[in-house]
Amino acid sequence: MRKSVVLLSAGLDSSVNLYEAKASGEVVLALTFDYGQRAAGKEIASAKKLSSLLKIPHQVIPLSFFSQWGQSSLTDHAQDLPQGSEISIDDLEISQKTAKSVWVPNRNGIFLNIAAGFAESLKADTIVPGFNLEEGLTFPDNTQAFLDQTTKSLSYSTSNSVKAVCFTTSLKKTEIVRRGEELKVPWSLIWPCYQNLDKWCGVCESCQRSLRAFKDAGVDVREQSLKGTK
Repeated sequence: MRKSVVLLSAGLDSSVNLYEAKASGEVVLALTFDYGQRAAGKEIASAKKLSSLLKIPHQVIPLSFFSQWGQSSLTDHAQDLPQGSEISIDDLEISQKTAKSVWVPNRNGIFLNIAAGFAESLKADTIVPGFNLEEGLTFPDNTQAFLDQTTKSLSYSTSNSVKAVCFTTSLKKTEIVRRGEELKVPWSLIWPCYQNLDKWCGVCESCQRSLRAFKDAGVDVREQSLKGTK
């Protein structure tokens, strides 16, 4: 049986991957990273609730040094976070520009290697991040190719050859919502938003993609968003 460490930001993708990993094996630990991102408080609170519901141990890993890099609007509050009409989730060229704004240097590379260290120490064979096909077009570290190369690297750096596995790299977000429905993911507990507000802002790129996916999948989450679905 697969034993996993799940990287849990409590967004749409990572939450579904948590439930998928739980359904297909044993999840020995859920990790949430606090790297100074705007939504850290909300992500941590949501991840704790999801982990507690599934009776999975949860740990928060502080990575304060990320703030020294200051290149991302996710961590640098002096920068404007792309939102609203600045975003066009169906326009690849515009999406590539907004991706540069929220890009955090080597974030997923660092996260996966930390998770692999925990996995090896806990005798787990798999680490599970939350990626998707849509954002893989603009974020190269959200792709199956990246996971394949990570697994190859970990075969050298972990004694038990930890593998990087994601259940949703080939799925668009609407498909991920539908799979989450099958797994009975409690959508009221997730936090897909880039911001730290009472409800999902509804206008950042992550919210826009998630809200469209919920709408297209026929799942009503309007009460959880300040803007709701159109």
